[in-house]
Amino acid sequence: MPASEPCCATALESPVRRQDGLDTRDRAVFSSNGDKNMNHNADVLQELIQLARDGAVFYADAAREVKDPTLVPLFHRMATDKRELISALGGQVERTGEVVSSSGTFGGSLRKTYTEVLAKLSSNDGKVYVDQLEQSEDRLLEHFDDAIAGAESVELRAQLTAHLPAVRATHDEMRRVKKMLAAA
Repeated sequence: MPASEPCCATALESPVRRQDGLDTRDRAVFSSNGDKNMNHNADVLQELIQLARDGAVFYADAAREVKDPTLVPLFHRMATDKRELISALGGQVERTGEVVSSSGTFGGSLRKTYTEVLAKLSSNDGKVYVDQLEQSEDRLLEHFDDAIAGAESVELRAQLTAHLPAVRATHDEMRRVKKMLAAA
């Protein structure tokens, strides 16, 4: 075992801000029962929950702020979809004995703030929100694909693969709306 890896279960209580903006907790490579996959699975799920939470908050805020009334129901539905994903992934995290992350990411907060400023300066705030929300969907889908490709356990891969069609559907819908608004 490399010297940089601890040999027993410890957890630092302070969150670590990673370069991609995700809050994580440093954990030992092995839990007290030697099950490193359980901690890894929970970490992967926590990251996806944080990204989905970014989307849920962003969609809910966009629904309140956007001036185009035709986008409001779409944004409400997308926020609901993200909350359902959070709930499903959260149940899987809880089964590992972990506490579900209640926060989003730093990057998600920055994107939301940036979008709010752009929307206030734009004559078409709906287009700004859709563009930025579609980028948020890109980020979640990319992390989902990466998590599936890098899954260390068959169980985690199966859990994520089961949610992938819904994640891809919301992504594709926002991409269609973005293209439709760009063509208008």
